[in-house]
Order: sequence, then C-alpha cells, then structure tokens
Amino acid sequence: MIHSQFILVTLFWGFGQVALAAPAASQASSSVVTITLVPTSIAHTGTSSAPATTFTAGLTSDDPNDSFLDEFQDGTPEGIRGTLGASILGPQNIPIEREGPDLLAPPSTDSGKLPNAHWPFSLSHSRLQTGGWARQQNAESMPFAEEIAGVNMRLEAGAIRELHWHATAEWGYVLSGTVRISVVTPEGQNYLDDINPGDVWYFPPGVPHSIQATNATADGSEFILVFDSGDFSEDDTFLLTEWVAHVPKEVLAKNFPGSKISDFDDIPANQLYIFPSNPPPPLAQDQVPDPQGHAKSPFSHAWSKDPVTSLAGGSVKILDSTTFTVSKTIAAADVVVEKGGLREMHWHPTQPEWTFFLSGTARITIFAADSNARTFDYQAGDIGYVPPSFGHYVENIGNDTLHYLEIWKTDVFQDISLSQWLALIPPELVKAHLNIDDATVALFNKTKQVVV
Repeated sequence: MIHSQFILVTLFWGFGQVALAAPAASQASSSVVTITLVPTSIAHTGTSSAPATTFTAGLTSDDPNDSFLDEFQDGTPEGIRGTLGASILGPQNIPIEREGPDLLAPPSTDSGKLPNAHWPFSLSHSRLQTGGWARQQNAESMPFAEEIAGVNMRLEAGAIRELHWHATAEWGYVLSGTVRISVVTPEGQNYLDDINPGDVWYFPPGVPHSIQATNATADGSEFILVFDSGDFSEDDTFLLTEWVAHVPKEVLAKNFPGSKISDFDDIPANQLYIFPSNPPPPLAQDQVPDPQGHAKSPFSHAWSKDPVTSLAGGSVKILDSTTFTVSKTIAAADVVVEKGGLREMHWHPTQPEWTFFLSGTARITIFAADSNARTFDYQAGDIGYVPPSFGHYVENIGNDTLHYLEIWKTDVFQDISLSQWLALIPPELVKAHLNIDDATVALFNKTKQVVV
C-alpha cells in the first residue's frame, strides 16, 4: 500500500535547491520518491526563467538478503526467497545447490544478466603424468575471464615441469612444499631459487624457465600459476623436447659445434611435460657459473615474510612492481576476512581481477552497470573473475576465516573504495543522490578500510 501523505524535505545542493517529496512512513518497494531540482536563482531570489527539474525513482526494498548457506546445509535447497519462487519438483543436484545458494535463491537485489564469474578447479580436466598432474582454467572454461587464466599443478618430489617458454607472463604461488625455479634472460644471465609456501615467482613473456619440486617435504609440491591472457593454454607452451625432436639431427649437430649426430640418438620423440627425476641438490651446489653474471632483478619474492597490515575485519598485504620489480603485468593481494567480515565495496579502475580462494566460504555480488548485478558463492579451490571497473565486494558468509588472493593484470595495485569516495566529496551531493541524512554520511570513512 502506498500512502498519499508526503513529507516535504528541502536540501541545498551545489547548483540549486533540492526538494524531496518522500513517503511519510516506511513503504514497500513500490513506493516512490519525487525529487525536484530548483535552480539556484529560485532558491535565493525566488525568480528564474529556468524550469525546475523533477524525476521519480523507486525506493529500495528492506527485504532481508542474507545467505542461505547454513540453511541449505541442513535441509533441502529450494528456489525460494521470501514470497518469491517455489519448491523444486524435479531432480536436484543437491551438493552443487548447497555450494551455490545465491544462484538458486538469489538476493532480491540481483538484477539483469551477467556471465558466469565462478569456476572451481574441481571441474577442470586433469592432465595426469608420471610424477604429477595439471589442470587449468581459461576463457574456454569461463569465457567471462577474458584477460587472465590460471593453472593448478602438482609435482612429486624431484618431478620436473619440462623446460619451456610461452608468450604470456607467468606468476606462480606455492601452496605446499618447495620448488626450484630456473630462468635464463635474453642477456644470457641465469637465476635459480627455491620457492616456499606463500612465496611467488614471475617469468616475463618468452623467457625460458623450469620448475622442479624439491624433497623439502616427502610429497613434493603444489602451486598455482596465473597468466596475463585469458586465452592461455597450458597444453600449448613451447617445450624443449618437442622442438629438438622436430629438428633434423644434422642441424642439431651443427648448432652445437663439436657434437656428432649420434649424440642425439636418444632424445625423446615426444614431449615430457611433467616427468619424474631425482630431487635437486642443495641450492648453493646447483648454481651454474655464468660469464654474463647472474640476473640483477630477482624472479622470486618471499611474500610469506612480508609484513601484514591488520584491519578492522581481517588483514591484507599487497605485492606489485613497487616491491617486486620484475612483475610488470601482475600484481596481487593476500586477503584475510574474519567471520562476518567484508572486503569493502570497491572497484579497480582499469585492472581485471582473478580471485583464488584458499580457505573459507564467500559470496561476491558483481555490479556491471545498467542495473545488471549478480551474486556468486565461492569456497576453497574456486576461482572468481571481475572485469575492470565492475563494482564488487567479498563477504565472508562461512563460520571460519576466509583467505583468498586477489590477482590483477597490472603492474601497480589500484582500487577505488566506495566509502572513501563518498566521504571525500561534498556531503550535500551524496545526500541528494542517496536520500540519506548527515549522521549516515558522517559514518563514511575518508581512508580506505579495505576489510571491515
């Protein structure tokens, strides 16, 4: 029911006077607020040749939109929220519905359409090799992720990801165990290092490299790889064995003066990709003298040792080219959100975001302009994606701490905080847009809170 009685509220805005005719009591979502913009000359002198401008907008609903995560775990998921929807009469994939409650029973604030922005590595095809496996996510599995792709790889102790290179940059993050990386730059300078859990590496486009699991732990290592192209495929890299196998042996002998054709009789006919080997010796013993000298900029960073910034609702630490200079196309944040906390509403001006969830449960609403917004749910091992400038938040909806990585295709981290933006512009401007009072505007923070 819409009441016919209205209260007249007058605000002063930068270019004129604003008259708000609002409902006298709390209304349903069908209520309207009529806003009249009066030119400044009328506000101050009472006369003007310019007409007042009036527009009408609906009021947002007060309906609750909490996650149904807990309810769905205890009962049968249903496509019902409030008075909307109905029970499911046909077959149900209950495990999947329990993992995505905000798809089955979306918040009433969801609107329009948005491509799928959720992909679990568990749905990716695994490439099994002797010594390990790999699975990937790219634009083929999640077309929305146009600019970033990812790989999850496992190597047993001693196993090697074959010497290779590719036209995209690679950013690696160790989940478990220790790996040894090798790099040789276009200047002929080499670099070897051991990478531990929580630490990262970066290989520029076209630079040859290898990854080998050490025996620091009996199980070897597992890690994720992030590439600055959504079309990247782990199956299409340039492999040492494949190239050599497709060159005449006479050419090989010429290319390596002093060698004989027979020296290459036992080269593999097919790619190795991932294969078992002996664990590498201690790092100092494995170093190779280089007449050009070792690479001046490190290709790895001990991110696990960087200080953490504690926040009201969790913590964060940023890694970009300001501290890891070689990483020219990928930056990242390690984010922790405590139970009930929120990675504040924000967007990244020009940087696409690829999100990887390490632990906990989250939901993200992505706002794509023109009233298009959709909410997705995530858990450990899942991937999210947000295009540049799309507004979003990350909410911890589980009972445990949420831990995830935000990874961007950029050299320097940037974001715009909604709260900070609104706190740093004239309050009358904010009130005129949102129909809120001074006390509410005063709560907006002039410094980024990041996690609340």
